[in-house]
Amino acid sequence: MMEFSDLSEYFRGNFSLRGELGAGVSVWKDGEEILGISDGWRDRERSDQWSKRTLAPVYSATKGPASATLLHVLDQHGLTAETPVGEVWSAFPLPAVSFAEMLSHQCGLAALDETADVFDHMAVIAAVEKQKPEWEPGVGHGYHPRTFGFLLDECVRRLDGRSLGKVWNEDVAIPAGIDFWIGLPESEWGRVAKLVPGRAKASSFEQGFYESFSTPGSLTRRAFSSPRGLHAIAEMNASKAWAAGFPAMGGVGTAEGLAKFYQIAIGAMAGPFSETVMKALAGLQVSGPDKVLLRETAFTCGFQKDPVDEAGRKKRQLYGKSTQAFGHPGAGGSHGFGDPESGLSFAYVMNQMELSVMPGERCMGLVERLP
Repeated sequence: MMEFSDLSEYFRGNFSLRGELGAGVSVWKDGEEILGISDGWRDRERSDQWSKRTLAPVYSATKGPASATLLHVLDQHGLTAETPVGEVWSAFPLPAVSFAEMLSHQCGLAALDETADVFDHMAVIAAVEKQKPEWEPGVGHGYHPRTFGFLLDECVRRLDGRSLGKVWNEDVAIPAGIDFWIGLPESEWGRVAKLVPGRAKASSFEQGFYESFSTPGSLTRRAFSSPRGLHAIAEMNASKAWAAGFPAMGGVGTAEGLAKFYQIAIGAMAGPFSETVMKALAGLQVSGPDKVLLRETAFTCGFQKDPVDEAGRKKRQLYGKSTQAFGHPGAGGSHGFGDPESGLSFAYVMNQMELSVMPGERCMGLVERLP
């Protein structure tokens, strides 16, 4: 049995030293959970205790399960990540690009010029179909924080007839016993923790991303602002947001559920994904300067990896020590990933937000203490 005393101690210290309110962490290896800790409170008032069954909204950590769902649906219809998107969605602005290029944020559709409400799927799709790409595929990539989910969802709807969230819940999560939802049923609403906004640090706004995010008209600002809606924490604390099933940012789950998904994604336990899908989940598609996040990023088909230098050494370790690991963080601090090399998967969910699109010190201290 692996020793996790340092990780457990750091998790406890998050509450006394680093402003944690409520959180859960889960580590799995070879099909079994080997560490699961939950503590704290589900609400700002500290009236409801956080438990192992507490669900938390995880923002963009949803993109991993959502991407796996699209790849699974493609596979079920005899298509692959290399299939042109136009074969499924003829009005897509770049019909010749592959699903792999779309999933790895290379399409230049990170922002919309036409205003559309996030709850109006058809209006968002109409805006996408009219959108001129910010760049041409093959000349760079840039994170699609919000439009990403609509691109995936529309393709799943056209192929399957159900929304992406319904396919995930009905065909993947429920059969596999994964307590992670894209479209939370009313029966589960009582388990959801309430998010608490983070506080700005002066140093945050000295970084290039935050300067661009605060600049009206910048690509970064536009990408994080369209489609319109669900920009306030209070909106994300409403059941309407949990139930909507937004594939880019609407997932709600436990740490155990998210870590269990990554066990399936890395092949450490059985699941519905074919070998073709598994290769697409893990295989690097693009790496380099990100036109939206304004830092170096690396993407597989829907997942992030740590960029490496010319010698193959990691430039950072958001996903642990292995160069094979892949996953996806969520705004505010949530995180999940798996490592095919070691068979380990990890997830951390919480309700005290941090002002960051990448994992902060409360999460990274845990990742650094993984074996």
